[in-house]
Amino acid sequence: MVFLEAEMSWNVLISPSQLDRKGLLLRKAIIVRLMEDVTNRKASKEHGYYIAVNQLKAISEGKVRELTGDVLFPVSFTCITLKPMKGEIMVGYVDRILKHGIFLKSGPVESIFLAEKSMSDYKYIAGENPVFMNDHSKLEKGTAVRFKVLGFRWMEADREFQLLATIACDFLGPL
Repeated sequence: MVFLEAEMSWNVLISPSQLDRKGLLLRKAIIVRLMEDVTNRKASKEHGYYIAVNQLKAISEGKVRELTGDVLFPVSFTCITLKPMKGEIMVGYVDRILKHGIFLKSGPVESIFLAEKSMSDYKYIAGENPVFMNDHSKLEKGTAVRFKVLGFRWMEADREFQLLATIACDFLGPL
């Protein structure tokens, strides 16, 4: 996956209990809340998976919400993100094995499908712990696999990407 640095602007909501006359504690509360918000938001279609807040660029003047007393601070910052790209070579670990293919995980991406059709020389072997085997190797739960990304799509409801992968190229497959 490609690491990117994205410049973003978000609104950070601070409760009245976190407000302090000393600006340093307020700044700390804004940074902590921003990091929580980035973690909870997980990813976006445009930027990919949020990895870390890199730099806080500016905190604008806060606006008080009348009903709750919370203060809304517009902030701008840079964030390190991770976004999958078509054609990229990645390494993942076998998570689940089904008759029609394998689901892999790689870093923050938890839904990578490797279809049986893209593993032409592997055969599915059913059982309590199903595997895909060929003459030289086997793919079982926990196996590290080098694969190529054929395509991906953004799932808004889950706030994550789903990837379609293959091992039908040179130097791809179990490690």
